Amino acid sequence: MAHAELCRHLLEHSVRIGTFTLKSGRTSTWFIDAKQTACRPEGITAIADAMLAVLPDDIDAIGGLTLGADPVAYGVAAIAAVRGRPLRSFTIRKEAKDHGVAGRLAGALLAGDRVAITEDCVTRGTSPMEAAEVVSQLGATPALIIPVVDRGGTVGAMAAARGIPCRPLVTAPDLGFPYEGA
Repeated sequence: MAHAELCRHLLEHSVRIGTFTLKSGRTSTWFIDAKQTACRPEGITAIADAMLAVLPDDIDAIGGLTLGADPVAYGVAAIAAVRGRPLRSFTIRKEAKDHGVAGRLAGALLAGDRVAITEDCVTRGTSPMEAAEVVSQLGATPALIIPVVDRGGTVGAMAAARGIPCRPLVTAPDLGFPYEGA
């Protein structure tokens, strides 16, 4: 039920049909702006329902590379807390900050944490892999890559090469489209 509701919301609010030039320079007949789901109350609830149904109990924190992970990590952690599951959230900055709290970490990640790395949508999978590397450098363990949408079909192999399980909530084929991996 959670998966079907999430797919329905993504198709209604996030998926666009047309001709689009992707970040890679390739063209596609469809585009997804998953933040249109993650930033709506019923959308983040659908994401949290689907994610909390499959998130292992030993996960301490959730986060990833800004900006794709931010609404997902913060929203899922808030909904998890309301439901009695403590789950801290964090963001990995794209560049280190040199004033205030220095470094790439913003949020409540602790050394020793088992971490779910998330992202609203992945095509190639480089953002969650970069976040996993920084999490490891900070002394935590990337235990799972869990994007809301796997658009490209390549993140699973990238995660497996690093020894990290990958569990997308929704895939491009779930939404009726082919993978667009690059």
